[in-house]
Amino acid sequence: MDLVITILVLLLVVALSGAVVRILPVKLPLPLLQIALGALLARPFGMHVEFDHELFFLLFIPPLLFADGWRIPKRELFLLRGPILALAIGLVFFTILGIGYFVHWMIPTVPLAVAFALAAVLSPTDAVAVTSITGGSTIPPRLMHILSGEALLNDASGLVVLQFAIAAELTGRFSLATAAGDFAVMALGGVAVGAFVGYVFGMFRRRLVRWSDEVDPASQVALLLLLPFAAYLLAEHFGVSGILAAVAAGMTMNYTDVLKGGYVATRMQNGAVWSMVEFTFNGLIFLLLGLQLPGIVDGAKNDLVQAGGGPMWHLPAYVVAITLALVVLRFIWVWVSLRFMLMRALHRGEKRPKVGTRLVWTTALAGVRGAITMAGVLSLPLMKSDSVPFPVRDLMVLLATGVILCTLLFGAIGLPLSVKGLKIPGEDPRVREERKARALTAEAALRGISGEQQRVEDSGDENAVALASRVAARVMADYQQRLEAAGDEGDVPEKARAEAGTERVMRLAALRAERRELYALRRSHEINDETLQTLLREVDLAEAALTGLHSG
Repeated sequence: MDLVITILVLLLVVALSGAVVRILPVKLPLPLLQIALGALLARPFGMHVEFDHELFFLLFIPPLLFADGWRIPKRELFLLRGPILALAIGLVFFTILGIGYFVHWMIPTVPLAVAFALAAVLSPTDAVAVTSITGGSTIPPRLMHILSGEALLNDASGLVVLQFAIAAELTGRFSLATAAGDFAVMALGGVAVGAFVGYVFGMFRRRLVRWSDEVDPASQVALLLLLPFAAYLLAEHFGVSGILAAVAAGMTMNYTDVLKGGYVATRMQNGAVWSMVEFTFNGLIFLLLGLQLPGIVDGAKNDLVQAGGGPMWHLPAYVVAITLALVVLRFIWVWVSLRFMLMRALHRGEKRPKVGTRLVWTTALAGVRGAITMAGVLSLPLMKSDSVPFPVRDLMVLLATGVILCTLLFGAIGLPLSVKGLKIPGEDPRVREERKARALTAEAALRGISGEQQRVEDSGDENAVALASRVAARVMADYQQRLEAAGDEGDVPEKARAEAGTERVMRLAALRAERRELYALRRSHEINDETLQTLLREVDLAEAALTGLHSG
């Protein structure tokens, strides 16, 4: 019963944190607020949570990585594969080597394998945390695509290296050649297993829809929730990377998803459920981090002993030093990568874009650590063997926790300033693409209406023809306005967009008036709950369609 109450309290606090962060007078990153709330639960209220590191890893990592793989724009991931792979793989190994040796040099009591394990959990970045700390400033979409792709792939590469570092410490044996071969096998095997599970799941759903002749949204969403765990566990069973399997399964879903047609309810529930899962799991990880803070502070003296002794200020100094080292290493890697890309463009005779130092610093400060780092460090085993504890584990948790807090603070202060007015050469033309897609879909809709009108005319029923003509004219007028609004710059598109914006406001006012009237009818018992829910769903879907559209 105590465990159930603890889970319910944590879920309640996570849910409330999303509302509290919006009403605070000071703009505070959501992860920082959740960490503070976790610490509040631990100290005044005495809440405590014991961790099973393997269960913790299994519960949190697969669904988060699966969701990232499912939602990341695949085209941008391919087009920007150069800078993304440079950050997600090259920078990860550069960071692990640099931070690993730096920590071992700075704190000699930390074994080299454990230092590499700490560096591995510090190498993944958190794109969700980045977007939460940029304030009102908007990160250019091209840079955000790079950061999202990096966060997706470096989660996998960093956590796979973490497993090797832990194994090296537990066994006392490490061979670079063997590790490189094992890494390739684990990585390729994990990707293959994830893609296989995603493909089989798509085939299964396709047959399920064919057999049942209809789709039950709740059962489809429930099956999808199990998919990342199935990919992870199957990969781990065969001794390959379950982390990469979860990522690959998520990326495969876009190509195997059978529910791309008219299954509106299932798609909407999928989106809503996965948004909730991501928000809840990320929030729980930061809350759990906050719950550990009082214990970490109380155990600082023991951590200092593990670090070799000295004055207490050494511990925060270690945290700040590691954080600065992460930022500097990231800056160096990005700067060198950009110089290399510019030299290659010059060698090929291509146009060299102008890239300033401000962009490099923005990318360096955007290396915020978050949920994956916390999950990784808490997954460190408690014991090295039956009677020997894992060396300096408490110190590693303290250092990782401190670095997460420092990167969040550095990012919260520096990122909103650095991204203001930041322009990136070759910015992706999202607005133009969206307008083109709206124009093409409006033209397709007009052709569809004309085809249906022609079919009615061929039937020879004069009443049906007259009715179809009136209705077709009314429906085609809406699509014609959308087509005009999607045009290039000029007087006609601007006028059409202004009309569309005004019409959107009017329709929203009408829909909200409908909703108020429905509630009034329910209160007066003129309709029952079932009628209310049926009509309310229609109004909600119509409002969701309107509020989801961009007027520009």
